[in-house]
Amino acid sequence: MNAPAPFALLAELTHRCPLACPYCSNPLELDRKSDELAIEDWVRVFNEAAELGILQLHLSGGEPAVRHDLAELVTAAREAGLYSNLITSGIGLNEARLGELAAAGLDHLQLSIQDTEPENADRIAGLVGAHRRKRVFAGQVRAAGLPLTVNVVLHRSNIARLGAMVEEAIALGARRIELAHAQYYGWGERNRAALMPDREAALAARDEVAELRARHADAITIDYVPPDYFARYPKPCMNGWGRQSLNVTPSGLVLPCHAAQTIPGLEFWNVREHGLAEIWRASPAFEAFRGTEWMREPCRSCERRDIDHGGCRCQALALSGDARNTDPVCSLSPHHGLVEEIAAAGRKDRYVMRGRPAR
Repeated sequence: MNAPAPFALLAELTHRCPLACPYCSNPLELDRKSDELAIEDWVRVFNEAAELGILQLHLSGGEPAVRHDLAELVTAAREAGLYSNLITSGIGLNEARLGELAAAGLDHLQLSIQDTEPENADRIAGLVGAHRRKRVFAGQVRAAGLPLTVNVVLHRSNIARLGAMVEEAIALGARRIELAHAQYYGWGERNRAALMPDREAALAARDEVAELRARHADAITIDYVPPDYFARYPKPCMNGWGRQSLNVTPSGLVLPCHAAQTIPGLEFWNVREHGLAEIWRASPAFEAFRGTEWMREPCRSCERRDIDHGGCRCQALALSGDARNTDPVCSLSPHHGLVEEIAAAGRKDRYVMRGRPAR
C-alpha cells in the first residue's frame, strides 16, 4: 500500500549505556560497538530522512553520550534541516559537552529520572549517585538555555510518587514531563512481575494525572502513557505500523517500532544497503502490518480497527504467540484472559538487571 511520509526518526546511536534499568526495552542481545554505524553513515541517513519528509530526529541509545562524535552528529542534523532532540540519562555529559551540543544546534533535550527518592532512583538505575548527577545536569541544561523534558517510566516501586515527580520536573526547569508506564519488552519483560503495579495503583495514577494536569497547567505539560494491562482497548501502537515513524538501530537496521525485531520471520533492511525512502516504502518488514489486510477477526470487522490498528504487534506475539492476532489487551480478543491472569498474578520484589546482581 502507499505509505504516508513519516515525520519522526529515532536514531539509536548505540546500545552502550552506563545504567542497567530493569525496564529497559532494548534487545537482550545488544549491538556491539564494532557494529555501530560510522558518522558518515548517520550523516547520509539524516539527509535521506529530510528528503523523505521527516521533521523530527530523536537521538537515543543506550546512552548517546558515549559517542564522542555526538556534537558532530547534532551539527549534521542541523545542516540537514532536522529538529534534533537528545534523549539521555545525563550520565556522561558535563557542562562543557553540553555547551558543544548547544553550539552545534541541539534543539531540545529529554532527561530520564527514575524516582524522587535518591536511594530508590539509584537502585532502579543500577548506579550509585545517578540521581544526584541527574539533578546537577538538569541545572546545566537550564543554564545552557536548552528546552528540557523529563521522562519517567512508571512502575510498582515509584508510582506512589507520581505527583512528587511532576513537582521535581518543575523544580528542574522542565516545561514538559512524560509519564509512561513500563512496556514489557527486553529486560522489561523479564522484570514484569516486579515492575507491574496492581490495578488499584494503576487506576489511582490515571486519576491523579488528571488532577495534576489541572493543578500545574500553567507550569508544565504532562504527557501520560497509560498501562496496557488495565485497559479495555489497546493503544494505537505507533499510530499504526509503518505510518508515522521509523527506528534505525546502532548497526543500521530500520525498524517500524522499537521492539519489532522480536517478531520472527520479518526481513529488516539495512541503511548500509538500501536508501531510507526505499526501506520506508517497500521493505518487507514495513509492509507486513500496514493497512488492514493482515488483520484477523475480531479486528478485521471491528469498528475500532482504524482507531487502534489492532494494538501492538509485538505485544500480540509476546502474549498470544502470533503477531497477527488481536492484541490481547483488547477486551474483544479471544486471548484477553491471558492479560487478566498476568495482571492478577503475584508480584516480585527483586529486579534482574543487565550486568548487575539481582536487586
